[in-house]
Formats: sequence, C-alpha cells, structure tokens
Amino acid sequence: MALKLFNTLTRSVQEFAPLDPAGKKVGMYCCGPTVYDFAHIGNWRTFVFADFVRRTLEFSGYDVQHVMNITDVEDKIIKRVRENKTTLRDFTGKYETAFLDDLKALGCREPHQKPCATDHIPEIIALIEKLVTRGVAYQASDGSVYFSIEKYRGCGCHYGQLLKLNLDELRTGERVAADEYEKESVADFALWKARVPDDGDVFWPSPFGEGRPGWHIECSAMSIKALGETFDLHLGGEDLKFPHHEDEIAQSEGATGKPFVKFWLHGAHLLVEGKKMSKSLGNFFTLRDLLAKGFTGREVRYLLLTAHYRETFNFTIDGLHGAKSALARIDECVGKLRELAESPKSKIQNPKPEAALIDRFTAALADDLNISAAWAAVFEWVREINKRLADSSLSAGDAGAALAAWEKVESVLGIGVKADAEIPAEITALAEERTAAKKAKDFKRSDVIRDELKAKGWVIEDTPKGIKLKKI
Repeated sequence: MALKLFNTLTRSVQEFAPLDPAGKKVGMYCCGPTVYDFAHIGNWRTFVFADFVRRTLEFSGYDVQHVMNITDVEDKIIKRVRENKTTLRDFTGKYETAFLDDLKALGCREPHQKPCATDHIPEIIALIEKLVTRGVAYQASDGSVYFSIEKYRGCGCHYGQLLKLNLDELRTGERVAADEYEKESVADFALWKARVPDDGDVFWPSPFGEGRPGWHIECSAMSIKALGETFDLHLGGEDLKFPHHEDEIAQSEGATGKPFVKFWLHGAHLLVEGKKMSKSLGNFFTLRDLLAKGFTGREVRYLLLTAHYRETFNFTIDGLHGAKSALARIDECVGKLRELAESPKSKIQNPKPEAALIDRFTAALADDLNISAAWAAVFEWVREINKRLADSSLSAGDAGAALAAWEKVESVLGIGVKADAEIPAEITALAEERTAAKKAKDFKRSDVIRDELKAKGWVIEDTPKGIKLKKI
C-alpha cells in the first residue's frame, strides 16, 4: 500500500516515492537540538515524530539514512557560554549527552549520523563562497556576509516556497543579523557573522575574516554533505518553516542550482495543559521533569504519539496517567500471548504474523500517518485477543501468530515492553509464605497475604508456571 504524506512544499498529500531509481534508499534529515539547555516536551514532540516517520519508512521496506544535526554554535549558546564563563565545547557537550540520553529514554532510534556544526566549518565556508561567487551573497561593511533575497529572486528563484510571504513589503537592503526573526521581518540574513567582543573565544578564521556561521547555513552544509545536494525528506517543527527552513532552501538552491528537498514534513505545535508552554505558568516540562514525577519515557512517548502530527496537541498530566493505563492494557494482553505462545503446546517455530492487525495498521499509516486509526486498530486487536483468551478459543499457534503481528506493529510505535520492576525481598518473602499457606490448605492465611501484597502495591497471580508478581 502506497505511503501518502502531506508535503509542505506542495501544500498537498502526495504519494511518497524516493529519488533512488531502485525505489529503496531514502535520505531523511531532521533539524536536531540546539544544545544550550535540556530539550523540553515541545522539542520532544518533533523528535519523537521524526523517529516515528523513520520507523514507518523502514516498516514500509525502505532503507533509510537518518541524519539529525546538533546545533552547537549560535546566538543563545554564545550568550550562555559567556554567562557561565566556560568553553563552548564544555558547555554544549553536557547538553548533547543529555539529549542523547533522553532520546534513548523515549525509545527513539539513534540517527545514523549526528553532525555537529562546529565540525563542519570548512564545509560551511565553502558553501558561503559558492553563494558569493554566484552573486547571491555579499559582504557588508561590518565584515559579515549576508544572503541577498533580492539577487536570489532576480535569478528567477522563488523565496517563500513553504509558506506565503508578502514580498512586496520587503525593503531592499534591510538585513537581519539574528539567527531567528519574525515572519514580518523578511530581509537579507547572515551567513557568516563577523567577530564581535561578546563572542569571546567562539570564532574561526575564514576568507571573510574571523567570525562564526549563521544558524541557517549550518543545516544546509551538513545536510548536503551527508545526503547530497538533493535529498528525499526534511522534517522539523512548524515553527521552523520560517525563517529557518525557507532560508535553508534559498541558500542551498542558490549555491547548487538544484532542488534542495523533495518532501517537507512539519509537526504542529504542542500546548501543555491547554496553554502555550511557559515557566511562569508552571507548565514548562523537560523529559527529566516528567521522569522525576514518576512517569516513564514510554508513557511520554505514547502520549506524544496519540495525535496526528499536523494537529496542535494538548499535552497534560492527566493524559500521562491515561497513557499508563493504555500501556498496561497492551502489556497485559501481550504478556498473556507470550505465555501461551511459549507454552509446551506450541510447536510452531517462527509463526507467520496474522494479517488482520498488520493490514489495518498499514492502511492507517499509509493515510498520511493516521495515528488515531493506527491505535484504533491496536486496541480493537487487544479486545479481540482478550476475548479469545477468556473463552480459550486461542491456540498456542494462534498466539504465536498474533504475537508476531504485534512485534511488527510495535517496531513502528516503539513503545517497547514494560521493564520488570525489581521485587523487594519483603515482597518475595510474603509471596513464598502465601505459596506455603496454599500448600498447607490454609486458604484464610493465603487470602490475608494476598491482600497484604495488594496493599503494598503488588498483585500475585497463579499461573501454570508458578506464581507471578506484578507491580500495580
């Protein structure tokens, strides 16, 4: 079934087809973190979305080359380096490590390449030199090099491919040195920023003089080096459409004369408790904040994957509690399937996955990553499996086929399995005492111990393989 995605470039849902003549290899670039602080939950919506897209492509049979950059030099970083009286590498290294730890906690597959801007200064300089040579960039009186939107458009190129811009209001020659600026501030943007005293030790030599790259040119240089001058798929949050992604297109196509990216995918904004995230409102969360509240990375991932990527999503603490319950339903069902599939009655090795779940799930993904329909298929499957388990109409072979289907679906969802809680010695001792009481036919004492275990947060189950303790 053909995968269809909403391409921001064409403002339409299109059938996805890679540039590779064999139709197998896909080059995918996602704007990564700016490592000046811990990533917040709004950032994580984008990064989990990127992981979901990659997993979907791999599930669909594509060989994906996933590149995510690390922005380790830009305005905010330099300001923090100066305030903390430290070096650039020491400051950014801490947050880069934290980001990769959080990525793992959320069940995201690590990108195949994670280029850092500071490791690509020669490529950045070479790209700027191309733009100057082609006449679409110039050095200003302050020593900085700017991209000229007027000259770019004068070459017959289109600025404003990802969203409609009022270019009639553009004031020729107006320049913006900041890495980020508002939609109303369409103007020439900095490719290379001349060194100033506030930069401290953060600068590099170049043909244009000492300085550092602008944010936008970093992504162009790194993505082109990793994936080529034209590649398949570029992802990011919708807040990056302008100026960042629009400027990426302009400077990349201005330097190469070739189309930059075939498909652009943008994830929508995230609200927290119905409002824009803000520290002053008390609704600003990093992943670490949520883990400290007792939630798990898989619960956060589940919640982030419950809304369509193009819909603004309201992230709530109640939603996380709901995620815990939903995952518990899946875990219980899959656990019972695994017990039955691994029972002595099962004689089928490597069973063929049942088709019903996979077919419904695949159809949902093909419809512009319709995650609501995908989860609906999963929970309909859970209900059906639980019904068949209850009336003993599910054979060990059927359980193996159902489990194989779930594992294929889970390879896309990436929620993993619940980590077994460490069982305290006190709980183990009580469970053994209950087993002894049952053996002695002291059922009253057995029931008292069962209730005591429940009060302590543990449920004990009797299975053909013996007792099983589960944390409530």
